[in-house]
Amino acid sequence: MQQSKKTQKLVVLGMLSSIAYILMMINFPIPGLPPFLTIDFSEIPALVAALVFGPMAAVIVEGIKNLLNYLIQGSATGVPVGQVANFVAGLLFVLPVSYMFNRFKTAKGVTIGLVTGTVVMTVLMAVLNYYVFLPAYTIFLQSPEMSSEQARQYIVAGILPFNLIKGAATGVIFVLLFSKMKQWITRRIAV
Repeated sequence: MQQSKKTQKLVVLGMLSSIAYILMMINFPIPGLPPFLTIDFSEIPALVAALVFGPMAAVIVEGIKNLLNYLIQGSATGVPVGQVANFVAGLLFVLPVSYMFNRFKTAKGVTIGLVTGTVVMTVLMAVLNYYVFLPAYTIFLQSPEMSSEQARQYIVAGILPFNLIKGAATGVIFVLLFSKMKQWITRRIAV
């Protein structure tokens, strides 16, 4: 019986990872923001995994999704800087939702988690872009280095609003989805 549950969990995580990868490929830019910052809804399967199986499941889904993206589509730099940034951003968004849902087991907990996740992702990705990801892109693309002021302006005008919009849009869609899936999710948790 226990082996059957483990197998079922692996199958579901594989399926959610595949769905996340497909959703990652269906992306679109936001007018007025840098065109390479594209919105996709690939965090939704990771959110489902986190609520049903816990935070480690979200890490697995985010990891497989980004690994597939790197292996199949590659990277402009040859190094998976974008995939690592996406992985980190996804975890910063999903893990607060998992924590709040595990604490409250309600739609209110999910909503608080989504708001918290959006804020955490937005703030920490701004810091990480300033200190890690933008310098990494500069090094691996061998492009001219940005000044501190240029990097700050880029983050304030592009990355901050992008992450806010992405978090809010993903959150709204997930709340609608959660309202339809709540019974299934709570049944899965009880098993």
